[in-house]
Amino acid sequence: MTATTGSAGVPPGHLAVTVWFLECRRPADGPPRPAPAGATLVRAHAPDPAYYRFLYDATGEPWLWYGRRRISPQQLARWLADPAMELFVPMVDGVPAGMLELDRGPVPACEIAYLGLRPGFIGRGLGPWLLDRAVRIAFAGGAERVTLNTCSLDHPKALDTYRAGGFEILRREERIEPDPRAAGILPRTAGPHVPYAGP
Repeated sequence: MTATTGSAGVPPGHLAVTVWFLECRRPADGPPRPAPAGATLVRAHAPDPAYYRFLYDATGEPWLWYGRRRISPQQLARWLADPAMELFVPMVDGVPAGMLELDRGPVPACEIAYLGLRPGFIGRGLGPWLLDRAVRIAFAGGAERVTLNTCSLDHPKALDTYRAGGFEILRREERIEPDPRAAGILPRTAGPHVPYAGP
């Protein structure tokens, strides 16, 4: 299912979205996936909120990420200072190529809260490598399972990439979500693959 507008039961300014919840119980067997040419993964300790927002916006705007845009700078600063939050930045020849955000929380599970690449770095083999690194880092930090969710607004290959990376689908939900572009949270040009639901 893909996000649609004008469907029965979908009010104006909203999108019909499928959400998949996934889980991985152990890292892949064998050695880590080799990094693509010029790629490294850097931990950003206590990142500056402005740098975080740059990564979040540049990585997520094409896929209509908007959750972190809705919190205040003060809330964001508190979250970035929380030891449960771990931010990693894939770099390609010294240039930030995306972001990986882990949320360890109080239980022996680790959530991949955000994982994505900036548009110019998609299709270069970075996605499967970044996912492999995310899972290994999560388990190395004591997690007994790793969770994430994706949706029909994401890259068309996202779900297949997660399943190939060792994740299993636990459940799926059909939701009606506000179009963040119609609400003014994201620019009208965001998510060009998703039909605009606003007036």
